Formats: sequence, C-alpha cells, structure tokens
Amino acid sequence: MELILAVVIAVVVAVAVTGGLVISGRKKKQLPPAEPPSTAPTITAPPAEPHVGDEAEAPRDESRRTVEEVGLPTAEAEAAPVTEEPEPEPAPEPEAPAAPAIEVPEPTAGRLVRLRARLARSQNSLGKGLLTLLSREHLDEDTWEEIEETLLTADVGVAPTQELVDRLRERVKVLGTRTPDELRGLLREELVALLGPELDRTVKTESPEDVPGVVMVVGVNGTGKTTTTGKLARVLVADGKSVVLGAADTFRAAAADQLQTWGERVGARTVRGPEGGDPASIAYDAVKEGIAEKADVVLIDTAGRLHTKTGLMDELGKVKRVVEKHGPLDEILLVLDATTGQNGLIQARVFAEVVDITGIVLTKLDGTAKGGIVIAVQRELGVPVKLIGLGEGPDDLAPFEPGAFVDALIGDAS
Repeated sequence: MELILAVVIAVVVAVAVTGGLVISGRKKKQLPPAEPPSTAPTITAPPAEPHVGDEAEAPRDESRRTVEEVGLPTAEAEAAPVTEEPEPEPAPEPEAPAAPAIEVPEPTAGRLVRLRARLARSQNSLGKGLLTLLSREHLDEDTWEEIEETLLTADVGVAPTQELVDRLRERVKVLGTRTPDELRGLLREELVALLGPELDRTVKTESPEDVPGVVMVVGVNGTGKTTTTGKLARVLVADGKSVVLGAADTFRAAAADQLQTWGERVGARTVRGPEGGDPASIAYDAVKEGIAEKADVVLIDTAGRLHTKTGLMDELGKVKRVVEKHGPLDEILLVLDATTGQNGLIQARVFAEVVDITGIVLTKLDGTAKGGIVIAVQRELGVPVKLIGLGEGPDDLAPFEPGAFVDALIGDAS
C-alpha cells in the first residue's frame, strides 16, 4: 500500500513539472523580439568648468563632439603636396641721410650796427648813467666819485677809469656850458679814445707763404670757444673764403661733433680724430688737408682745461710748434666770457704766458652790463678785441667796431 502511494505521488509531481515548462515556453514565444543593442558607445559629457569670473553655479550644458565626429585626415590629403609659402623679400636698405643744405651766412659788413639794439639793452645802465651824472648842474667831488664808481662797476678797470675821469673833468671845465648834445659828444669821444680806434682789428687769415692762413682758437672750456670757432667759419665763408676746421679739442665729449655740425652748415670740411687723441696730430692733419684742398683758411679749435694748467699749456705749445712746421700761425684768438669780468683777465694772463695772443673774442657781451671789460682786457694784454658775441644765433658774432660799440652804450644823439 505504501509502495503504491509513493508511485502515485511521483507521477503527480512529474506531470506538474512538465506542465510548468510547457506554459513557460508559450509565454516566451508571445513576447515581442527585443531590439538589437546599439553598437555605438554612449559617452557622457563631463560637466562644464566654470569660466574666470563666473559665480559658482550648476554646470551648463555645452555641445561637445565625440571621437567618431572628429574628422581624421584622409589618405588623399596626406599625399597632397605641401605648398611652401614664398620667402619674404628682403627689406630695402635705408637710404643714406641727405646732406644738410648749405646755408648762406649773413654778410659781416655792418653786422655790429645791426646788432646794436641788442647790445644797447644790456649796456644801457653804463652809458645812460654816465650821461645822467655829467648832466648835473654842479659837478662836485661826490659826483665825480659816482662817475668813477659807475665805470669800475662796468669793469673798465682802475687805470682806464682814472684816465677817463681826469680827461672828462678837464674838458668839462674848459667847455663851460654843457648841453645834452655836447655832453654826449664829449663822452663818446673819450670812450672811443679809450678803446683804441687806431688798433688793427682785422682777423689775419692770409699767409705770406703759399699755404692757407692758419687761425688757432684758445680759451677755457665754457667760454663758448668751440661755438665761436664755428661762428667764425661762417664769418669767413660770408666773406667768400673756403675753410677747413680742425677739431683738436679731443678731451671734451662731443666737441668734435659740435664743430663738425657747424662746418656742415656752411660746407666746411672738419678734420677730426679719436676722442682723447693727440691734439697736435689732428691740428697737423688739418693744416695738411687745407693745403691739399687749397683752402683759404684753416681754423683749429683747441682744448681749454685750465684746472690742469701745466699740461694744458704744454699741449698748446706743442700744437703751435707742430702747426708751424707747415708755416707760421697767422692768428691766435683768445675767447673770453664777458660775464666773468675780472676772472676773464686772470684767464687771459694764463694763456698769454705760453702763446702769443694776437686778438680777443668777447662772447656773451649782450648778457652783461659790464661792457667796460673790452677796455680792460685790451689794456691787460696789449692786443685788440677783434670779435664780439652778441647772442645765441649763428650770425651773432660780429667784428668789433669802437664807434658802433660806444653808440650802443650811450644811445643816439636824439
């Protein structure tokens, strides 16, 4: 009995299992077929980074391309020849600067007369002061002392002042009446006499030998020596002469450049050497060049280091000796700054010890009321003032004319 029961249970179980499998198979057959999976991988774009200056916020969606969307070069593109860019054409060489235009300097004849108004403005106190004192009704001792003081203040010098006062006193006493015109004429005569109208004020630029005239310019640095040399070149060119410049001041920075600029403006050649070179050698070469070019005049600018007195004087002596191997020096001009007054006389003595000064150039005479220095320096050296500087313009160097100078001091007769 138990055996039969067991067999029945086993059969029931087998039938149930078989039925479940059949039903399960039917259900699977009724489901729609699933879509094949996509072969392209799904790429998730990373969150966008915030830009500079953005506030912290939720990432923004930004379009990005996938690897498959980025085009790769094809074989045809790789095989295509690479077109080389043409080489740029070389830049044209810069053109050489054009030569400066040659200037035509102002004629020297009557130049001081044209500059008289400029001179009169600075010298007015001297001439007008003397006329005012001489016009007093009674010329007592106090008045004559004031006249002396006026002359001394103008740097006329002690000896010339005493000489002028003595002559004025004598002539006023003899004259008796003193109208303004008479006083002006009297003062003019005495001042012109003090200036030495008989002195030869010609700048010597002609050599007795068959070589150019040689002019050496000396003076302390700062007096306008190099500028005066350049202006003198203009004076000579204006008078129809050809000029060669020698830049023998090799110890002052840019002195040669400055002189060459002056020369180029009037077509004068400048002979120069290395900075710190031998001044005598440059001066020698300048004269040699002047001879070769058949120039009329050679102007030599020299150094002026007064604080090394011994070395400077030896150097100037050497320059003079070397230049004289070609021929004699025709002119040695000493440049003095009129504003330095009595210090200028001290400088004049130092230079006169070693070179034979033949003429004086007074610069900046329009910037001082001490025009009497003209009289004093002539008395000190025994040589005439030949040129005066009356401004910064290129043609403000004028030949000195005693009569025109005095007229500028005391004004017109009217």
